[in-house]
Amino acid sequence: MTTITEAPLITPKETTAPQYNRQSIDLAISGSWSRIAPFWPLKNLIAVNPLAGFEHLPFHEALVQGTAYFQQQDMPAGMQLVNRESIKWLQAFFDQGQASISMPLRTRGLLKSTLQLFRFDQRLHKNDPDKIRFLENLSHTPRAVIAESLFYLGISEADQETFLTLVLTTLPGWAAHVQYRTSWADAADEQDPHPVTKAQYLAFRLVLTCLLWPGAADLLRWHRNKSAQQSEPAILPSIIQNERNYQQQLVKQVQAVQAPVSKSQPAAQLVFCIDVRSEPFRRALETQGHYETYGFAGFFGLPVTIQNPVTDQSYASCPVLLKPASTVQELPGASVEASRKAYKNLQGFKKLYQSLKYNFTTPFSLVEIMGWASGAWMGIRTLFPKTASTLQTGIQQAIAPAYPLQPVLDSIPLPQQVAFGAGALKMMGLTQDFAPLVIFCGHGSATENNAYATALDCGACGGRHGAPNARILAAILNSENVRKELEQQDLFIPADTLFLAGEHITTTDEVLLFPDSVPPALAAPLQTLQQDLEKARKLNSLWRSREMGLPATLQNAAALTELRAKDWAEVRPEWGLAGNAAFIVAPRWLTKDINLAGRSFLHSYEWEKDRDGAALTTILTAPMVVAQWINAQYFFSTLDNTAFGAGSKVTKNITGKIGSMQGNASDLMHGLPLQSVYRSDSSPYHSLQRLTVLVHAPKTNIERIIQAQEILQRLFCNAWVHLLCYDPTDQQFYQLSQDLIFTPYKY
Repeated sequence: MTTITEAPLITPKETTAPQYNRQSIDLAISGSWSRIAPFWPLKNLIAVNPLAGFEHLPFHEALVQGTAYFQQQDMPAGMQLVNRESIKWLQAFFDQGQASISMPLRTRGLLKSTLQLFRFDQRLHKNDPDKIRFLENLSHTPRAVIAESLFYLGISEADQETFLTLVLTTLPGWAAHVQYRTSWADAADEQDPHPVTKAQYLAFRLVLTCLLWPGAADLLRWHRNKSAQQSEPAILPSIIQNERNYQQQLVKQVQAVQAPVSKSQPAAQLVFCIDVRSEPFRRALETQGHYETYGFAGFFGLPVTIQNPVTDQSYASCPVLLKPASTVQELPGASVEASRKAYKNLQGFKKLYQSLKYNFTTPFSLVEIMGWASGAWMGIRTLFPKTASTLQTGIQQAIAPAYPLQPVLDSIPLPQQVAFGAGALKMMGLTQDFAPLVIFCGHGSATENNAYATALDCGACGGRHGAPNARILAAILNSENVRKELEQQDLFIPADTLFLAGEHITTTDEVLLFPDSVPPALAAPLQTLQQDLEKARKLNSLWRSREMGLPATLQNAAALTELRAKDWAEVRPEWGLAGNAAFIVAPRWLTKDINLAGRSFLHSYEWEKDRDGAALTTILTAPMVVAQWINAQYFFSTLDNTAFGAGSKVTKNITGKIGSMQGNASDLMHGLPLQSVYRSDSSPYHSLQRLTVLVHAPKTNIERIIQAQEILQRLFCNAWVHLLCYDPTDQQFYQLSQDLIFTPYKY
């Protein structure tokens, strides 16, 4: 038997291509990758515009390009063959522990490892001496391999960028994963022992193309013929009509609102994520008592890495547009060592079961030994999901009891803590009239057997839960030292104001509060708040149940939503952000009495407190951009769920623990599942429309910001986002044209 791991690296014997133009190859590589949007792995799914590489084009032109490059139902047979073999090798190389036997040589990188192993795959070279010689003669570097492959395939210098782009877009899911790994990866993936570069991936694809489809130059003719047949999408008028109808309704609703004359101190102030799922819950809570709610990006302005010493896990808990500025440990209330030991016991049991389950031989004996128990457990999980969840939780608690977490702020210098606290309060407009209780309420989702679970978590926290950030900000603002420093900035927090953290579980509508030590004077108000949160839960569950077509009543709605969250067979535990249509930057009084139907991101903002426009600049260039990514992902997953989505959950399979495929082999699916955007196989729930941004501020303030921000000019000028201004100086609505000029809004 050949020992593959001991085989030497391939060395070139001769160069098959003439001296290549290094600059030309570099430009072609860079240009091809500029059209590929990243896609995050299942562990922390982040919404992204799949046509982000075409945002430099007007929206209608980008739709045409998207069809030409990505919606490829008639791909040449030769390219399909290359794709099938590519998928086989990419699954093995990028595997994160799902495979029983790991691919050898992966530490050498994608290109070196696959070139070393290709010689053993007769499906690729069929023992053809010319193909074997081609493999043996390839150069060392990815760039040289790309040049030699392009020469071998007969691709002219003028066509290099287009051809390399097609090499990527004909298998866009895996290309999107490589884009993530090379440009957007978190700290853990950056340290992955199996390296890959963009040039390596292209070289890998080109070598396979040379071996399997030497006539691949035909791909250029196929693409040109397809591009020549493209015209403005027939669905565009419908999209525009959807947007106009929605905007007209929104403007009419807002125009009917009157500014409050006076304001009294609320019983509590609660800051929720801007997520569209927060809007109906906030509305439900505000009907229960004198509560004031705010909207703010769910990471609460804290670009931090969260580190858990019990699990030895760490992750960036902030938008992917930012880099963490600090690392914060969250310590358990119990002993760290005792908690760690219990956690390792639980993980050890899980790993043992997984290793037996996926091994080649033990699954048969595992079934014989545990078959009856597995059958009984499957029956319980199917017929009595709530009971199964209770049993599972009880067993886990017995092995590794849950523990409260407290952030340790020592790693954040006091001036940075003050900056974080002041920045958050000023951004949301909460700078005076503090209530006795102020709750920072992050959010997350809780589901069973859901590969796309993180897509329902907080995008502002990098596809994680928002509670850790809420705990950190509450701890910062409860600090006496921080409060003293804030007074120097005219931010006076009353001594009897307590900041607490909470978390909104979007699948069950529960709001969990994490009180540390509560003064006796606040014990009763806190209890009342918890009771009102439970009432709001029932109201919101009733609305959500009806949105999902369930025959719910106020009495059973919460139980129905909880059941969906715990049912391992449920393909649609919640609607997530489906239906999102608007991003509203305004004080809460402007939208408080309006039913926005869970379709609006709500960011609190008071223009009078932002004379220099710094806060609005941040809101429009960070949270608004993230909202546009979300809107685009839902839009394109609805437009074509095969090309831009993930297909049905029923027929998906997980590959390498990083993503999903359809059936036993497909491209890496890089969008949302059908069930996230469709009521049925043919009836969409999400409405096809671009994001409408409504800002309550003088239009002159907004104009100055747009003139200074290239990203806003691109999105507004190319009509990826619509902008409406409700100018408080004259109480009139204005719309921004693609020439970046405000004109009076016309119905």
